[in-house]
Amino acid sequence: MSDLFWLTDDQMERLRLFFPKSHGKPRADDRRVLSGIIRRYEF
Repeated sequence: MSDLFWLTDDQMERLRLFFPKSHGKPRADDRRVLSGIIRRYEF
């Protein structure tokens, strides 16, 4: 399933500082969300 992601591990590490921290409720997978956004606006 990793072939669905558009960002490498290194890119995600750089961006991780900009994600809000979880406060109780588990967060969605940030890499999956960003990959969906990139995919949506690529066309």
